[in-house]
Amino acid sequence: MIPKLYNIGIQLYGKAVQIAALKNHKAKLLVEGRKNTFEYLEQKLSKREEIIWIHAPSLGEFEQARPLIEVIKNDFSSYKILVTFYSPSGYEVRKDYPLADYVCYLPLDTQKNASRFLELVNPAFTFFVKYDFWANYLNELQQRNLKHYVISAIFRNNHYFFKRKGQWMLKILSKIDHFFVQNEDSKYMLLTQNITQVSNVGDTRFDRVLDITKSTKQLPVLERFKDETPLFIAGSTWPKGEEMILEFIKHYGDRFKYVIAPHEIHKSAIDKLESQIELEVLRYSDANMQNAKSAQVLIIDNIGLLSSLYAYADVAYIGGGFGKGIHNTLEAATFGMPIFIGPENEKFQEATDMKELGVAIEIKSAQELIAQCDRLLTHQDRWDELKEKSANYVQNKAGATDKIVRSLF
Repeated sequence: MIPKLYNIGIQLYGKAVQIAALKNHKAKLLVEGRKNTFEYLEQKLSKREEIIWIHAPSLGEFEQARPLIEVIKNDFSSYKILVTFYSPSGYEVRKDYPLADYVCYLPLDTQKNASRFLELVNPAFTFFVKYDFWANYLNELQQRNLKHYVISAIFRNNHYFFKRKGQWMLKILSKIDHFFVQNEDSKYMLLTQNITQVSNVGDTRFDRVLDITKSTKQLPVLERFKDETPLFIAGSTWPKGEEMILEFIKHYGDRFKYVIAPHEIHKSAIDKLESQIELEVLRYSDANMQNAKSAQVLIIDNIGLLSSLYAYADVAYIGGGFGKGIHNTLEAATFGMPIFIGPENEKFQEATDMKELGVAIEIKSAQELIAQCDRLLTHQDRWDELKEKSANYVQNKAGATDKIVRSLF
């Protein structure tokens, strides 16, 4: 039974988001987007269709779902695919994703919304990616005996539902048809809670990043920019990381060419970043074959390029790691290179794995970043070894999508 306090909390949360939307752009997108969800579904869906519903909280989880979507579309094309998002950062980027038949926001997790949503969708299969467990939606799926699964899941002992006050939620989770988890620790944690419908198949992101390597965009301007110089890429950077990168650039000067891809590309932030760099800076939007070679720092002021940029890199710094967590390290790792990351990375299995291999190098300051890079520069054999280990790590971890598909279809 879902506690009344949970439902009251959901209602209060909904009101808080509406208030935040008066000043916050992301909150406004969420509120405005959710307004039209039921109207959208009523207009678009047909009762004759068999729907597979995939829920991704945000963009990162969507990338984990993407290999599964591609296999379903290719091998089981009779199904229609509905993708829902919680976050605007996922929906706004992928609302026109061509392999999804329908894309919308997930309405607020109330019993009324969950009932109405599932009455309209009536999915043949439902997949939740990694987490984002909404009690009313799960309960409604279970009341209707609809098949529902979790893919690329990862669990830790500090999760709410493993504590005494979260036992009510654990009872709901225990009725999920199957958990496809990322590692043995997660499997063990569920088994100790008498949840036996669990398989360790790994993380579908490895399949996704391998696909990226096969469809990497050729970037002649990058080739011209890099020329014969080692390339250092700072991907998905935030201000804290950019402070370190600025010190790194001052220290090494023309020893490297540098690409900085900020996580958020607001003009004011890029103006500020550019003004702090003493070397010749070029924005990607202004780059061409004539001016690229003379530039020493390239700032990426658009989206959608980062995964292709890593193909040209020799070493990378991945943003985040000084707050909630790090950004995607696998996109860089699949191309084979040492990777620097911030200290807040313990929630990421791939970061733990790559630290053990020596591929991911944890740094807390510009001084550490420079010192670790000096070690690489003075031990070229070690650098080459890490490049090989990095690419092999991703290759050896692939295959989760195939295991899920063979299990269910």
